Amino acid sequence: MQKIIIPRFSKVFKPKTLIVFAFILNYSCVSGQLGQNNSGEYKNGAVVSAHPEATAVGVEILKKGGNAVDAAVAVQFALAVVYPNAGNIGGGGFLVYRSAKGEINSLDFREKGPGLATKDMFLDEQGNAITNKSLYGHLASGVPGSVSGMVEAHKKYGKLKWADLVEPAYKLAANGFKITAKQAGELNRMKSKFQQFNPLGTALIKDRGDWATGDLLIQKELANTLKLIKEKGNAGFYEGAVADSIVAEMKRGGGIISKADLKNYKAVWRTPIVGNYRGYKVITMPPTSSGGIALLQLLQAVEPYPLSRWGLNADSTIQLMVEAERRVYADRAKHLGDPDFWAVPQKQLLENSYNKNRMSNFTWDKATPSSAIAAGNVGAKESEQTTHFSIVDREGNAVSLTTTINAAYGSLVVVKGAGFLLNNEMDDFSVKPGTPNLFGLVGGEANAVAPNKRMLSSMTPTILEKDGQLFMVVGTPGGSTIITSVFQTILNVIDFGKSMQAAVDAKKFHHQWLPDRVDVEEGALDSATQQKLEAKGYTIFKRGSIGRVDAILRTKWGSYQTGADPRGDDAAGGW
Repeated sequence: MQKIIIPRFSKVFKPKTLIVFAFILNYSCVSGQLGQNNSGEYKNGAVVSAHPEATAVGVEILKKGGNAVDAAVAVQFALAVVYPNAGNIGGGGFLVYRSAKGEINSLDFREKGPGLATKDMFLDEQGNAITNKSLYGHLASGVPGSVSGMVEAHKKYGKLKWADLVEPAYKLAANGFKITAKQAGELNRMKSKFQQFNPLGTALIKDRGDWATGDLLIQKELANTLKLIKEKGNAGFYEGAVADSIVAEMKRGGGIISKADLKNYKAVWRTPIVGNYRGYKVITMPPTSSGGIALLQLLQAVEPYPLSRWGLNADSTIQLMVEAERRVYADRAKHLGDPDFWAVPQKQLLENSYNKNRMSNFTWDKATPSSAIAAGNVGAKESEQTTHFSIVDREGNAVSLTTTINAAYGSLVVVKGAGFLLNNEMDDFSVKPGTPNLFGLVGGEANAVAPNKRMLSSMTPTILEKDGQLFMVVGTPGGSTIITSVFQTILNVIDFGKSMQAAVDAKKFHHQWLPDRVDVEEGALDSATQQKLEAKGYTIFKRGSIGRVDAILRTKWGSYQTGADPRGDDAAGGW
């Protein structure tokens, strides 16, 4: 902490008082800065995103009189420049919206399978899955939806001019920005892969030597693309020069996205899923995301139990939550898919009686083997390098938006001439029933590959209300861990009384039915808790960080308390 000298007060206050005063003053200064993994409280609006530059863009839009949707559009495009491993215009995502007056909506701009996609396109002659083809290179890419999503959101709710919202991202790409230490390390580690999949070169490869903290990353081709989007909206991306570049890139690498696929892509407004948990209204994303249904199932499963009495990450708390997760992920594998292609039994899955019955064979004595758990009978037939941001404006309108290109840096293919990375979302389809995807998730016919179909996602952008007032805006990246990370963050606030930043900081754990193990962050469990769980048959698997939650909590005084995840370069800001 930087030393603060306050000589004027040295004769007025006692030494201990001076120390406390200096600490408060120093904290208030730091909490107002960007890029400090900071939490803070703001009266007039707040933005929390994965990169300080993107957060600064969003705050500036709010200060200029833009609303939460305006800021979301600007942040989305800024992240495509300053956070290329997950921010994107070559991917897709989901947006949950709540107006200050309580109107709710959700936008599905998830990628689609190209028109030439086939159910068996990632199988060899013997019917075995060729997983590398769905993960890397041109064939791994679905039709991007991000630009269409931002155009639709702005058309319906935007206030400022479209060009003014894309302009900050254009400037960041054209003039460059200073990369963080984390980004320098990532770009250096990925260099050989970028060279393999981009023989014609890309701005992500440094001309000479390695990237270093503070180096300027200039992306001229991406700037040209953003300029066209700024001037022409959808037509600047899905038609014309950028579309030509995408199709040419497909031909170079054996991909199948066509001009017709691009021109025909449309983001879709869907009715949000709404549920309740301990008196809080939960507004979340419907399919094509699996996240909303799964989140509400989890909340219903644990609501009858006294979690606050047991405590955060106590053995009983963890056991209950793991058993709920085991059953919900089994349901996900069988029942969830693109509702335009599959009859998703949403109503049945969200019945309280169904989820309580699913927990009826749970016993405190021992772990339930995942082999003994199948999807429930309802009578009808996702990298962890996603990114999330949360925004609230001065009037109280709120946006929760999660966007992705799937794995870190997606398919690793940068569109030559257009300067952006393509997604590898085809891996989020069930390439073959029972075959795990990148995140170990399995699926069946509901999520089979098909042309023009949206692949199932775990993204879970969510907004909570209390007594008719905005309460929380929350979401996270993390592949299959997204659902459980949002679940835990909500419980951390409602059941365990955490502040927004403390709820985000708390160590996490995760279970997804298969593989049958409990993933835990280092430090999430003490040794006694781990021994108790292992004695009951739970396999504990230590892993790296889980999720990067960015969230906002409305306090009872009406200010916005932020939580920016310290697991990354995430930053909060406001005014």
